[in-house]
Amino acid sequence: MSHPDLARLENVTFRVGNKEILHNVTLPLHNDCITTLIGPNGAGKSTLVKILLGLVKPSDGKVWLKPNIKIGYMPQKIQIDRTLPLTVRRFLEIPFQPSISSIKEALADVGAPHLLDYSIHDLSGGEMQRTLLARALLRNPDLLVLDEPVQGVDINGQTELYRLITEIRKKRRCGVLMISHDLHLVMASTDHVICLNTHVCCTGHPEAVSMDPAYIELFGASHAATLALYNHHHNHSHDMHGDVVEGACCGDHHHG
Repeated sequence: MSHPDLARLENVTFRVGNKEILHNVTLPLHNDCITTLIGPNGAGKSTLVKILLGLVKPSDGKVWLKPNIKIGYMPQKIQIDRTLPLTVRRFLEIPFQPSISSIKEALADVGAPHLLDYSIHDLSGGEMQRTLLARALLRNPDLLVLDEPVQGVDINGQTELYRLITEIRKKRRCGVLMISHDLHLVMASTDHVICLNTHVCCTGHPEAVSMDPAYIELFGASHAATLALYNHHHNHSHDMHGDVVEGACCGDHHHG
C-alpha cells in the first residue's frame, strides 16, 4: 500500500555558530502512518520539529509540505498562569474559537468528554496530555506532530495514550510524527522509526531498528535486550490515569 507524502525534509542541516545541531537529515512523513523520531537528549529532535513547523529555517536543505496541509501540534509541555480561571472548554477555545461540537468531538476522541468544564489547573498529568492532544485535533489535521506526548504520565498511562494515538490515526486517517527518547513503549504504536543523533543513525520498522548496530551503539546492548523482552500480550485496558479498567477488554495488544 502506498502512502503519499504529507511532508519531507531533504538533506536538512542546521547550525548554530560553528556547531551542527542537525546534519544532512532526510525525513519523509506519510499519510495514515505513524513515524516515531527517537534519540537521546540533545540529538536535535526538537530542532527538527521547529524546522518542520516553519519556526526556524534550515542552514541547508529543503522542507516540502503538501499544499494546504493542516498540522496539529502537541507541545511537550505548556505553561499556564495559575491565576487565570481557565476551564478546559475555554482553553480549547483559544485562539481560534472552534465550535462547541468540535470541542466535544475532540475530547471524545481522546477519551475525556467529561473534562469539558474542569479547571485546567486541576487536571492530572494524563488528563492534561489528553487535553493537549484534543487541542491538536481541533485543527482537523492532515499531520499530527506530538512532542513527547506522554510527558509526566506514569507507565500504564503512557501505554494507554499510545494506544489512543493509534486509534486516532485509524479514525482520522492522518499522518503522525511522534517525538520520543525511548523506543520501549512506542514499539507497538508506530509503523516507522527514525533514530536521530544529530544525523539519522538508522531507520525502519521498530523491531528492525531495535536490533540495528547503530541503535545498540547509541542506547546500549542491555537496552536493546530489555526491549526485546519487554513486548508482551495482555487483554485489559487502562483509564487515563493508567489504572486497569476491570471488565474492559481491548483484545490482545502489545506493549512495546
